[in-house]
Amino acid sequence: MKKHLSSWVAAVCAVFLLVTLAGVATAGKLQQQLVQESTVEQVLKRGVLRVGMSTFVPWAMKDKTGRLIGFEIDVATRLAQDMGVKVEFVPTKWAGIIPALLTGKFDVIIGGMGILPKRNLKVNFTIPYDMTGMSMVAHKELAAGFDSLEDFNRPNVILSVRLGATPVAAAKKFMPKAQLRKFDDESQAYLELLNGKAHAVVASAPTPAFYALKYPDKLFLPLKETFTKEPIGFAVRKGDFDTVNFFNNWITVVQSEGWLKERKHYWFRTRDWESRLK
Repeated sequence: MKKHLSSWVAAVCAVFLLVTLAGVATAGKLQQQLVQESTVEQVLKRGVLRVGMSTFVPWAMKDKTGRLIGFEIDVATRLAQDMGVKVEFVPTKWAGIIPALLTGKFDVIIGGMGILPKRNLKVNFTIPYDMTGMSMVAHKELAAGFDSLEDFNRPNVILSVRLGATPVAAAKKFMPKAQLRKFDDESQAYLELLNGKAHAVVASAPTPAFYALKYPDKLFLPLKETFTKEPIGFAVRKGDFDTVNFFNNWITVVQSEGWLKERKHYWFRTRDWESRLK
């Protein structure tokens, strides 16, 4: 009886060992497959990092030669260089930038995108590499005397914003009574303001301040500071943890170097780059 029992136990142990080894082998193959399919591995194989972005000053814009320049352009270019690959920018309308990422038109969004829970349901975000907030620039005649959010929170006030961006949510939250005019491109929103068809533009700082400096005869800053705080991150497709891990570590490194701070100072605190524009 003991002999049969020992044989049975040995057989069970052997089967368990085979199942365990098979499971380990399967898990190993699955892990290798996930690594090979990650965005960062695909970029390294392709030799090109495709970056989805939208143009708005001074994050990303064209210089006199038509070449893209700006804070986000510097960030994406440095990232690609550190990966040992080329960078390819894919200008995309902001309202459709997340769907374009999900369909594989590019590898990552580096375009001043705020980390919001609603967006996080569709994409994965890195740790913040920048902080921004909502600001306003107003028309001197139409908004004369306006110096608070409540002044703009009126049914007869028209606010110009970029479609699909966080300024829309901010305007609705803090100035729900105002009318919103939404545009695919932020430059169109500012053109509406300059043409006297809107009281103000709601947008991410520091762009409103840039326009107030550029057009002092027409525009002014009604608020001294931003009225929201917003972390900014890279956006990638969900489920790609290797890519998020690499991007997070890269952000940590360039932050510790002081490089991000230096680039932000150049683009957001100086006008040294203005002569490079058309």
